[in-house]
Amino acid sequence: MVAVSSSSLPERVGRLSGCDVSADAPLAPLTSVRVGGPAEALVRPRSPDALVALLRLAREEGVPLTVLGGGANTLVGDGGVPGITVKLPGDLFPEQAEVGEAEGRLTLGAGAAIVRLCNQMRAHGLVGAEFLAGIPGTLGGAVTMNAGTKNGECFRVVEAVEVATAEGVGWLSKAEIPHRYRHSDLPPGGVVTRVRFLLPKGDLVASKKVMDEDLAYRKRSQPLSQPNFGSVFTNPPGDFAGRLIESVHLKGYIIGRAQVSPLHANWIVNLGGASAHDVLSLLTLMRTRVKEERGVELQPEVKRVGVFLP
Repeated sequence: MVAVSSSSLPERVGRLSGCDVSADAPLAPLTSVRVGGPAEALVRPRSPDALVALLRLAREEGVPLTVLGGGANTLVGDGGVPGITVKLPGDLFPEQAEVGEAEGRLTLGAGAAIVRLCNQMRAHGLVGAEFLAGIPGTLGGAVTMNAGTKNGECFRVVEAVEVATAEGVGWLSKAEIPHRYRHSDLPPGGVVTRVRFLLPKGDLVASKKVMDEDLAYRKRSQPLSQPNFGSVFTNPPGDFAGRLIESVHLKGYIIGRAQVSPLHANWIVNLGGASAHDVLSLLTLMRTRVKEERGVELQPEVKRVGVFLP
């Protein structure tokens, strides 16, 4: 580890070429549940080289590094996030499409919203990623957590993933990335920069119908009008987290300004002015009660980052 100068972290990062840096930047507006403290240094790299230089600085100085995608499954502590928080711009990379007679490859930046894949899929006459319609967040986040629904998961349509590390940027094939339900094993310290999807050509009318029906179901059954994470816990084998939470009478339960949604028990919503402490207390209660009364250890789908205050 190299010696660290006396200047502040945002100042040191700001000396890197191609990085936009904000000190003490509020993170709550960048998460879907709208809670949490500021980032010590929020950094938006403007090029792959700038990202590699940033990763190298973090490694050499021993600075904690957090990657913030769309913030859909992220709980930021009220004490904020020390070190570097990376936010990839959605337009950091140009989109690419290679479409043949039977299939096509779409390459999109990791900072792009998931909905962008669905839009590009339709624009090029492709199908197969309908299950991703309506999932919030970015494509980088979708790959990192292997996002999906009961109808499919992200890696079903991924062909390759480009990852940046302190050594540089390179592509990994799907076979080189171990993945499972709601998780992928990316290289330690790596940041997803682009994703290549392989999709077949197909019936666009049927594809649109599937997506429309899925979105309509989400609007009926999920509290999309309130700040939320999406699903709080992964579904245990052979069961549903929402059913288990409802069975222990926590549906609608409130701590502070956070509530177990009355519409879907596996969702926590911010009633307005909730703290990360409120949300974490509720999450812990849900997990504890289900373990005590149903004997099932629920696994959080939400990623916690930063400092959590008592």
